[in-house]
Amino acid sequence: MTSSDASVASDVPPDPATAHAWTALGGDPALLGNVAYRAVSGGLPARLPVAELARATVGVCSLAAAELGARRSGGAVAAVRVDEGAVATAFVSERHLRIDGRKPTNFAPLSGFWRAADGWVRTHANYPHHRARLLAALGLPGDSGPDELAAALAARPARAIQETVYAGGGLAVAVAEPGESEIPLDGLPLVESQRIGEGAPRPLLAAPLPASGVRVLDLTRVIAGPVATRTLALLGADVLRIDSPGLPEDPDAHADTGFGKRSAALDLGAPEGRRTFEALLADADVVVTGYRPGALDRFGLAPDALLERHPGLIVAQLCAWGWSGPWVGRRGFDSLVQAGTGIAAIEADADADAGGHPGVLPAQALDHGTGYLLAAGVLRGLTERGEVGGGRHLRFSLAGTASWLLHGIAPVPRGDGPAHDPAPWLAETASDQGVLRYARSPIATADGPLDWARPPGRLGADAARWL
Repeated sequence: MTSSDASVASDVPPDPATAHAWTALGGDPALLGNVAYRAVSGGLPARLPVAELARATVGVCSLAAAELGARRSGGAVAAVRVDEGAVATAFVSERHLRIDGRKPTNFAPLSGFWRAADGWVRTHANYPHHRARLLAALGLPGDSGPDELAAALAARPARAIQETVYAGGGLAVAVAEPGESEIPLDGLPLVESQRIGEGAPRPLLAAPLPASGVRVLDLTRVIAGPVATRTLALLGADVLRIDSPGLPEDPDAHADTGFGKRSAALDLGAPEGRRTFEALLADADVVVTGYRPGALDRFGLAPDALLERHPGLIVAQLCAWGWSGPWVGRRGFDSLVQAGTGIAAIEADADADAGGHPGVLPAQALDHGTGYLLAAGVLRGLTERGEVGGGRHLRFSLAGTASWLLHGIAPVPRGDGPAHDPAPWLAETASDQGVLRYARSPIATADGPLDWARPPGRLGADAARWL
């Protein structure tokens, strides 16, 4: 099982990817010797160094949890030993999920790779409104299926499809060749962190878990943000997810990422919903958002506005394509970022019969990896707030994590380990949605926990209040 191991040798050279991520998070390099890994073989096979990315993101999140726990207890930062088998299992948690024995469908029929007249495009149509916009932008009837979509796309150039569908509010991205991404990846940061304000230090009292008593408002969807907040919930935080009652969410996705959290529906465009939300904000420690840059500003949720009203708050933002550049306002998902940054072309099927079909990473690794980085950033922000005060503004993007994977991580030889077996990292629990089989968290902390305190409830079913 994932565990703390006080016998980890501090003189072992730090893993380069872990050191890079920890430095980006502002961590003390002297603590890198506290992280070690138990190797497995065959966990996340890919041409790109996905296994290195995955274990590093979990490693720095585990170290950030240990650091915050030590500050709260007054003791030394415990050593952590991350099991790569747990990491590989958790990075595909949505594939391991079963609901009363049923296997969820992770991609809808109109989501995937399609031949264009001059290459390939990747579409995302999992949500009904995205499906409708995709078909409408291409002039197709609303009941069109895969065959009709394939025929329409095959007749058009890939980038023309991309721009037409984007203009119609849908999601389609031309598959970029390696090094030909339209998104400027050079210099794209893995983490952006800024201290805001000069308030007094706000140390947290001693507690059983690193994030015990921390109140987190979760305004995220799909995978990356919810992975971050379910990790904070594992570590003791009171996480309250807020969704608009008019915005659909896949209940299967919530069954995977809703562990440990509560979920409420609030209409921030209505006076009563805004009043309730502002009351929650007044007692919050952390706000995590996962919408496009600027999408929440009209509700007074721009970071500068939040931190002006609530000094000492930690605001962590997540987006797809980065915080500047020509794609800053575009919607995006992990699969689309893989396509648009050249990752899909690098991972293309080498089988000649596949005709150069683009490939995918062995996991939604940009989503999961960014989620653990975001959780680590929040934990470090809480540590720093306790030491020097002030608020924090943190920014992450799937494109930033993609850039790190493509340009910032070198494959490293890892010790031979046993073949990856996910079985030890799977568990079952009863829930309001049925019996869930799910992947346990890979986070390694000194005193546990090994599992969440509560299963996911139904989306929007909880009261909008703190425990």
